[in-house]
Amino acid sequence: MFEDFLKGIEVAWDEFIKEERISSIVSRVVEDSWKRCKRNGVDPYGGKGSKVSDEVFFETLRINDDLITTAIPIMENLNSIVLGTGFVLVLTDKNGVILHVVGEKGVKEDASRLNFVPGSLWSEELVGTNAIGTCIKELTPIQTIGAEHYCKEHHPWTCSAAPIKNQNGELIGILDMSGYCLAAHKHTLGIVVAAAFSIENQLSLKQSYELLDTTVESILDGMMILDNDFKIFRVNKVGNRILGIKQGQLDGVDARHILGDKIFRDKNSFQGRVDWDFSIGNNRIPCNIRITSIDIDKSMKGMAIIFREMKEVHNTVNVVSGNKAIFTFENILTENERMEKAIRDAQKFSRTRGCVLLEGESGTGKELFAHAIHNFSSRNNGPFVAINCASLPKDLVESELFGYEKGAFTGALKEGKVGKFELANGGTLFLDEIGELPLDLQAKLLRVLDDYVITRVGGKISKKLDVRVIVATNRDLLEEVRRKSFREDLYYRLNVFNVKIPPLRDRKEDVRILTEHFLKRLNFLYSTEKRVYAEFFGDVKNCQWKGNVRELENMVQRAFHLCEDNVITKELLPCDLVEQWKESMDINMDTIKDSEKEVIIKALIKNKGDVIEAGNMIGVSKSSIYRKLKEHDINPKSYKQNSHN
Repeated sequence: MFEDFLKGIEVAWDEFIKEERISSIVSRVVEDSWKRCKRNGVDPYGGKGSKVSDEVFFETLRINDDLITTAIPIMENLNSIVLGTGFVLVLTDKNGVILHVVGEKGVKEDASRLNFVPGSLWSEELVGTNAIGTCIKELTPIQTIGAEHYCKEHHPWTCSAAPIKNQNGELIGILDMSGYCLAAHKHTLGIVVAAAFSIENQLSLKQSYELLDTTVESILDGMMILDNDFKIFRVNKVGNRILGIKQGQLDGVDARHILGDKIFRDKNSFQGRVDWDFSIGNNRIPCNIRITSIDIDKSMKGMAIIFREMKEVHNTVNVVSGNKAIFTFENILTENERMEKAIRDAQKFSRTRGCVLLEGESGTGKELFAHAIHNFSSRNNGPFVAINCASLPKDLVESELFGYEKGAFTGALKEGKVGKFELANGGTLFLDEIGELPLDLQAKLLRVLDDYVITRVGGKISKKLDVRVIVATNRDLLEEVRRKSFREDLYYRLNVFNVKIPPLRDRKEDVRILTEHFLKRLNFLYSTEKRVYAEFFGDVKNCQWKGNVRELENMVQRAFHLCEDNVITKELLPCDLVEQWKESMDINMDTIKDSEKEVIIKALIKNKGDVIEAGNMIGVSKSSIYRKLKEHDINPKSYKQNSHN
């Protein structure tokens, strides 16, 4: 598991820093880098980039002007795809000086604390093992995750970098994609390599017409080369496959006959990617297109059309955006019979194609079930796209679900936008809080569920999709039907298979295993060994848990971070939870106090009056045991000679 790898590499890092011992979990590239860092005297507890002087930085920008102007459009295009996934894209020169950064504001701000900003040097000699610096050393694509970084300050991060080389194979720069460690994904490095390849290819087009054939065939997308009169004289093999044509079939054809005139007048086509259809005979091939002018000696000699089939674009978006089901039925922890039955039912329904309705209060784990159903189904290799109907403005729900064409409404993106149904094609669409869907949208959703054909807002072309729909609600939908706030026909269309998830208060035997699970995860993340005191579960088992599993998880997190010792006590529970406990306990509180006093005295006798050891025995922190002694008027010295040991 990924968490096991993170923990293992953290241990391996600690062993190397303290004992210079290399674990088998460490890759050859990382091992070599660590040893270089050790020899170079890199501080493993440092790790901040060093700002070069303004004079040096401006000269570096001037020297790398061609690289920067070529790379920025590709970086911005890639950023528009990965936006919202917690990553930044970074371009450096051949020495590791950062030239340009694009990405989310919050991630950039966190990265800036390490001087991960333009004008900073990120060589291995300065900041230790990192994707940029180590890529410069190895001249090969590198991904460093967590403690694979030599400096501890970088352990919360993951970085993937690929070299950018010129026509002679000489290193001219590095393209890097960095983000939070827990968002690491094996596909990230491949995406960076492909983008670096595109930069190299764009540079090759600008630098030499003689390398045209090599460039066209090496690019991962379809490519079509035009002269100044729009005549096609080259389509690469990928382009032929996408368009379903033979090599040379379009040679000499005017590109406007298959793309129309408008795309060549649209500035967006030259500044970014647009969704556009090729018309080849009677076939329409939806693609994502970008047009680049081919300039030699500052004179335009033609155009290159780079295109990718829309279904491939959707696959890339789903991978980078995390449209993938993470959890399985093994992640649903329970010892409750009703919950176990719900799991068995959900497993049976997973093998079908029909809609599944998940019913349960907020916080019971409906999304967990949706993930598990997808992963247990034959669609598990397809996308899993989730959307919360309650979180969307009413006037945007339709465009989010079905997408829209460019110019469909005021404020729409110029290039249009793909909808969630299209992104989920071949996989599963999870509609959470379905009861919040406006009535007018309910009718449109019903129509789509009848034949799975969608039309984008403002569009005229219908698309047949292969999507399995799972919905969830914390409402009583039948009652909503009676109130006329939910369509009866849609209810029965969605309620093909029904899974009712019981609230936590009806499965209190799960409180223990869930608490231990949440605590184990927190201990792993923060490298601690905290535990709950012995009577904890007796205190909370009668709580109402109105927020269900989510409330329990929040309570564990709160207590974990407030706990100064290694033992979480009742005093760290939220006041409202303590009140729930008191109200539900139908016993005399004086009896509880007497029992508590008796337990403390027995622990003191057993430990010969040692207060700390007595506290450890009964799972009470140092500060709490002394408070309890004062509260019960107990003198520990009285028990030093009364040990039964």
